[in-house]
Amino acid sequence: MSSVPPLPVADPTPGSRQLARGITATWWYTASAVVFFELMLVVAWTGITAAVDLRGGAILVVAIGGVLWCASTMLLLADYRSRIDAGPGIAWGRLAVPFLVAVAYGLVAGSAVGSWALAAMPVAQFFVLLRWPRGIRMRVAATATLLLVALTVVDSTARGLDTGLPFWLPAVYAVLLPAMTVSSLWWWDVLVTLDRARASEAKLAATQERLRVATDVHDLQGHHLQVIALQLELAERLLPTDAEAGMEQLRAARLSVDEARQGTRDLATRFRSVPLGDELANARDLLTAAGLTVEAVIDPDADAAPGTALGPVIRETTTNVLRHGGGRRARLQLARIGDSWRYEIANDRMPGAPLDHDGSGLEGVRRRIEEAHGSLEVRRDADEFAVVVTVPSQPEEGR
Repeated sequence: MSSVPPLPVADPTPGSRQLARGITATWWYTASAVVFFELMLVVAWTGITAAVDLRGGAILVVAIGGVLWCASTMLLLADYRSRIDAGPGIAWGRLAVPFLVAVAYGLVAGSAVGSWALAAMPVAQFFVLLRWPRGIRMRVAATATLLLVALTVVDSTARGLDTGLPFWLPAVYAVLLPAMTVSSLWWWDVLVTLDRARASEAKLAATQERLRVATDVHDLQGHHLQVIALQLELAERLLPTDAEAGMEQLRAARLSVDEARQGTRDLATRFRSVPLGDELANARDLLTAAGLTVEAVIDPDADAAPGTALGPVIRETTTNVLRHGGGRRARLQLARIGDSWRYEIANDRMPGAPLDHDGSGLEGVRRRIEEAHGSLEVRRDADEFAVVVTVPSQPEEGR
């Protein structure tokens, strides 16, 4: 039993590759935005330290330690991205280094400045950057925000931290850090979800197409095989008593086999065929790449033309021009005229070139066009060679 070859796995289209590059770039924008905001906080706390204590030691601790802390949060961001497919739970073993850095920086910098908010900020950011199960992240971010705001109030009142800056400035930063981090990570999660939905939709479309092919093959082959089996069974019964009638059934079975083979070939051609507009575009690009000046006049409804008949003709005549043309110009035309389609390809000829340069390819074109009940015209002028094909529209186009 013949069957349709499996559909090849298509290479990623330029559009899908562009989307893949786009989601990767978005991740780097997200991560860099989080780290940049953290660096701005370090700069702000360095300025506060300079206002509280002009000695260089505390300033260096806050500044250099802050840079190291920002670098450690990149490990958290990398873990966040790599665990996009992970189940619930936190892999604490991999996060020991950034956790220790956050605790150490908070203790040292907070002690140097005398600020509870600075001491808690790195640890709070550590927990905000973890990939929590759904529904927990917002509670973690809200808790971190309230904690930082409360500690900012303590710094400004109970501890009497006087930086010369308005009270609301560190409070705003305290509120924005968890909110900005969570919103950035939420946007990344949304983008990943959309990208996965796009990939799933593409896979589903391919699966549905394969299922449709399998269904068509099953229906086609099943019908013909059932008919062939009945014809052979009838021939087996008739041969002992009526040889002529039995031979008639055998001939009918052979015709059914031919119909099944042709039907399978037609089915495979339908799924393998390239839209006629793409065939013409490929022909134009190929002739242009060969150095010819190409004039193309293509009907906007070119894909509605009978591609089974005209597709091979376009390929064969384009190859004919490349092999034997020798000129500098070519012309491609496809137009609908009434109930027929007219395809013409022409190329100029070099002076003195032989006239019979079509070889055996046009004979195959002629046979194919005659099978489609069309006509082929070959014009051999002194300065131009042209092939004109006219084929009727397919019945499903309204004939």
